[in-house]
Amino acid sequence: MAGKRSPNGSSSEQAETPEPRRGPMREFSRSLPMSLLRAREAVMRQFRPSLRNHGLTEQQWRILRALTAIDTIEVTELARVAFLLGPSLSRILRDLEARDLIERRTAKADLRRGEVSISTRGLKLIEAVAPTSEAIYAEITNRYGARKLGELQDMLGELERSLAAMEVAGEGDAAAEEE
Repeated sequence: MAGKRSPNGSSSEQAETPEPRRGPMREFSRSLPMSLLRAREAVMRQFRPSLRNHGLTEQQWRILRALTAIDTIEVTELARVAFLLGPSLSRILRDLEARDLIERRTAKADLRRGEVSISTRGLKLIEAVAPTSEAIYAEITNRYGARKLGELQDMLGELERSLAAMEVAGEGDAAAEEE
């Protein structure tokens, strides 16, 4: 069996360990989007079993939770608040309405727009899920620390606000081309 040739031309019987490929970017594991996704996954892993026990997906729960904070909201605003794309939201709202967890109606001011609110049955479901959800929050707080959790939420809010004012790369170019 012939050995590999090294760059200087000599042969070697041992396979060389490949050098890790490094691009002009930071390490993948240290990228902010990946760090945020890993943290989100660690948190949601705690909540998913409870949601499944109540027949809810994460997205359905997000919608119901958003609806508990307001009386009525336009569908487009709900999509923005819950960070869901329109087509996904339409499907989720259809499912929630079929289960009588939400109520939908046409906006009085503009008949082309839809409005959504949580139903009495939806509020009862929230009340059923809340004790488990709050227990999970308490355990997360216990493990991570109330002060650190508050600081983390403050820092994430600050990050979100600071990036809201930042121009998105490539977005200005597309707008200029449309003019």
